Amino acid sequence: MDREAELLTRITTNPEIFGGKPIIRGRRLAVEHVLGMLAAGDTAETILEGYAWLQPEDIRACLLYAQRLVGHERVEPALTDR
Repeated sequence: MDREAELLTRITTNPEIFGGKPIIRGRRLAVEHVLGMLAAGDTAETILEGYAWLQPEDIRACLLYAQRLVGHERVEPALTDR
């Protein structure tokens, strides 16, 4: 298994947790939440301090998961009438 595939095994889903949204290792911490904290300016170190069970690889897995998702998106610019 390559390194990226190994990281992505940390991202799981459970229909009984957050309606099946992607979570970290089956726990009640959504990938979305970690990405939101990073986007708000929190450092990985700050996030790790707040969740004793969280590992640096979990944060990298969240980033890889997001990268894979947006890598498949195509956004067309809105056409405006001027």
